[in-house]
Amino acid sequence: MAHQITFLIYPDFQLLDAAGPIAAFEIAERYRPGTYALSISAPVAGLVASSSGAALLAEPLGRAAAVDTLVVAGGEGARAATLCLKTRRYIQSCAKRARRTTSVCSGAYLLAAAGLLDGKHATTHWSRTLDFKRSFPKVNLDADRIFVKAGRIWTSAGITAGIDLSLALIEDDLGESIARQTAQQLVVYYRRPGGQSQFSALLGMERAHGRFAGLLDHVRSNLCERHSVAMLAEYACMSSRNFSRAFLAETGMSPAKAVERLRAETARGALTGNSRAVKEVARSCGFGSAERLRRSFRRVFGVNPSTLRCNPP
Repeated sequence: MAHQITFLIYPDFQLLDAAGPIAAFEIAERYRPGTYALSISAPVAGLVASSSGAALLAEPLGRAAAVDTLVVAGGEGARAATLCLKTRRYIQSCAKRARRTTSVCSGAYLLAAAGLLDGKHATTHWSRTLDFKRSFPKVNLDADRIFVKAGRIWTSAGITAGIDLSLALIEDDLGESIARQTAQQLVVYYRRPGGQSQFSALLGMERAHGRFAGLLDHVRSNLCERHSVAMLAEYACMSSRNFSRAFLAETGMSPAKAVERLRAETARGALTGNSRAVKEVARSCGFGSAERLRRSFRRVFGVNPSTLRCNPP
C-alpha cells in the first residue's frame, strides 16, 4: 500500500515549503511506483493562497489515521495558523497515529503550538530563532541544523531545507540509491547531513549595513590572528561588556561564536571540492591544528571535515 504523504497548508504559506517536498516525493514515486500517494489539505478546503499570491487546491482535513507522513509548511501565515484550534488538533491526531509528523521552515511553530516539540530538539528558519525561543522556551531549538529527527517528529530549516528533509525521508523509506537519484533529478545536493549548519546562518551577521560589518570584514580578512572579546571591542571602540551585549543583540550570537563560525565557514569552502590537506586549511583559517578544526566542525556543522568530501553533488 502506498504511503500517504499529506501536506498541510494555510493562508499565506510559503509556496516552496510545499512545492519543494511535493516535487521530491513525486520524483521518488517515479523511481519506485506505488510507494507514495500525495495530497494537500487545509483547514478550509479549496484554493489556498500562498504568500506569493499563487494558490494550491487543498482538500479538507481528513482522517489522521490515513496519514503516513504529515508535512506542515511554513510561511508568513504560520503564526496566525497556530491560533486555529482545528489545525492544532489535526496535527496532534496525526502525531498520535502517523508514522512521521514533520515541518518545513516556520511550520515548526505549528508543531510547537500543538505541544509536539516540548522537551525535544527541533529547528526552524534561522531568522526566526530568537522569536521561536521566546515563544516556545520548552523546545530545544538548534537553529544551526538543516533538519532534526526527534523520534517520529522531524523538523527542517528554512524553505529549501524542506527538500533536504524530503530526501532524508525518502532515504528512510527507499534507501540511499533512490534518494540520490531523486536529488540528481532535482539538481540539488544529495542529502546535506542533518547536522550541517544552515548555509544562510551568517546572513544576519554579514549585512552590509550592519553595525559590525566592518569588524566582521576585519576578522574575515585576518583569520589567523587572535580575536579576543577585548581586542574586538577595542576595534569597535566599545567597552568589552557593552560590545558583547550589542554584538549578541545585532547578530544573535556571541563574538567568540561568530569568530569560530567565520573560520569554520571559510575552512568548509576551502575543503569542499578540492584535495587540500585538513592540516593546511586549519592553519590558514586560524585553528592552529587539524584537531581543533575537527572539533569546531562538529560543534558548528555537526559533521567531520571528511564528510564534506564524502557527499558530492
